[in-house]
Amino acid sequence: IKNASLSNKTGTAIGELVGGNCKTLESLAGSDSDICTKNKILFVEDTGEYLYSIDRMFWNLKRSGKLKELKALIVGGFKIKKDDPGDEFGKTLEEIVLEKVKEYNYPVCFDFPVGHQKSNFALKCGVQHELTVTPNGCTLTEV
Repeated sequence: IKNASLSNKTGTAIGELVGGNCKTLESLAGSDSDICTKNKILFVEDTGEYLYSIDRMFWNLKRSGKLKELKALIVGGFKIKKDDPGDEFGKTLEEIVLEKVKEYNYPVCFDFPVGHQKSNFALKCGVQHELTVTPNGCTLTEV
């Protein structure tokens, strides 16, 4: 997939694919339906959220340990609500995510075509995948 983002963190990882809508993952935290992310490739996407809300969701993922022991992170489509003039959050989606994962050495892929957008690929959760992130894009392959 050609999603050359200057924010991509390059690398290769193999792990079980888990994830989904960021707001839904946040609401499941601490419940019986909460997901385990240890040694897994996590993908997230969302729609209709403000950047400050996305920042809060990523802080929740970080503080709950969901970002700590990942094999990789895939950031899919985020349809972001526009801030009111004069009330801008001051960070981009990429800055929000990279701030939360800066101490981790796993690959991070931005603008992956999954989520609420025209280019929306189905992802097969619960099975092993290999993710390769390069400066020119990324590939996600079931293994």
